Amino acid sequence: MITITPEAAAQIRQSAEVSNSQGMHLRIAVRRENDGTFIYGMGFDEMGDDDALLASEGINVVVSNTSKDFLIGATLDFVEIGPGEHQFIFINPNDPAHAAVSKPEGGAPK
Repeated sequence: MITITPEAAAQIRQSAEVSNSQGMHLRIAVRRENDGTFIYGMGFDEMGDDDALLASEGINVVVSNTSKDFLIGATLDFVEIGPGEHQFIFINPNDPAHAAVSKPEGGAPK
């Protein structure tokens, strides 16, 4: 469903330690807005009755059934977006913003 890169997994582990959330699952959520854009959210949480549990890079991830289909084939990465500035990013083929970045004018994939 979703792949977590080693860089993202290391940052997730560090965040869990700093926030005393070791042993909790990482919840990933996505919501589609009326204009089609995706809004992502992450945090440490317990598993609910209506959640799917998966693991990637040793990180236990919970995803609600309403978010699950939006995340098929997605990757969570932790990248340097500027000198000394790091951020989590979602690379998601289901996200219209991803498709816009992946295709140059004329519509052919890069």
